[in-house]
Amino acid sequence: MEPLALPLLIGLVGIALLFDFLNGLHDAANSIATIVSTRVLRPQYAVFWAAFFNFIAFLFFGLNVATTLGKGIIDPAIVTPHVVFAALMGAIVWNVVTWLAGIPSSSSHALVGGLVGAGLAKTGFSAVVWSGLIKTASAIFLSPAFGFFLALMLVLAVSWTFVKRTPFAVDKTFRHLQFVSASLYSLGHGGNDAQKTMGIIAVLLYSQGYLGGEFHVPFWVVIACQSAMALGTLLGGWRIVHTMGSKITRLNPMQGFCAETGGAITLFIATHFGIPVSTTHTITGAIVGVGTARRVSAVRWGIAGNIVIAWIITMPAGAAIAAGTYWLVDLFV
Repeated sequence: MEPLALPLLIGLVGIALLFDFLNGLHDAANSIATIVSTRVLRPQYAVFWAAFFNFIAFLFFGLNVATTLGKGIIDPAIVTPHVVFAALMGAIVWNVVTWLAGIPSSSSHALVGGLVGAGLAKTGFSAVVWSGLIKTASAIFLSPAFGFFLALMLVLAVSWTFVKRTPFAVDKTFRHLQFVSASLYSLGHGGNDAQKTMGIIAVLLYSQGYLGGEFHVPFWVVIACQSAMALGTLLGGWRIVHTMGSKITRLNPMQGFCAETGGAITLFIATHFGIPVSTTHTITGAIVGVGTARRVSAVRWGIAGNIVIAWIITMPAGAAIAAGTYWLVDLFV
């Protein structure tokens, strides 16, 4: 296979960065929903706060997630520019559809689904690295469950610790602490999500012989992806903020702190082990956890159920769009 012409390569990298930008735009709610809904920060300030920590996340994490996306979902040997383009289109189209509808679906799993769909369209089931795909698919259920459990435990621990404090004093304390928890969650978001696009760009460069025969993520790719995600977060996604921050359950600052901290710990662990989890799933599970700690009826289970349905169909939908895109490109190019 001949190397792709440089202008086309630059165009594909640009499309990948567009996905990263849309990821930040789409998932901005994950980082700021709780701190906005508890009225600790106004939305316009919250997005600046989240974008800053999204950008500096590369200083705190390795690139294990990027490696998983680049080599652990489909066989890098079958990756071509057509495959990368189709995978990105599958993820971008699904992101835009769900963003317009205000549905907090997963950008991450849309991208994974796009990769799988494009790989299947090219060479069939032999394209899939099943160990990596199963690990990623399992996280659809494990990351929100872990976020739920951690947030629930944190609420119980904090409630017991502050049992003798007045509600006003507790509220005041956690209004300050929420700045810390929101920062941690934004770090986790930037650390896990931006790496997914890094992996896509790196495998594209690898497939075209630009990485010297050994897969790695160049530093300029790291900076470009962190910047694109931070910019997307800066512009925000207010439809989804409303769903995440108030429709699932009402939050006070203490509960917001517990949800963000539980979600952040989940993301840190997943990023360390190179598991590309969904920040949307994680924070939703954590928010449901703090609502359940108050009382089970505090959670609007109908809305939570609709979100779960969106989780389940995201990967197949991304795969279907990507496969269709691959066949169309292959037909006309």
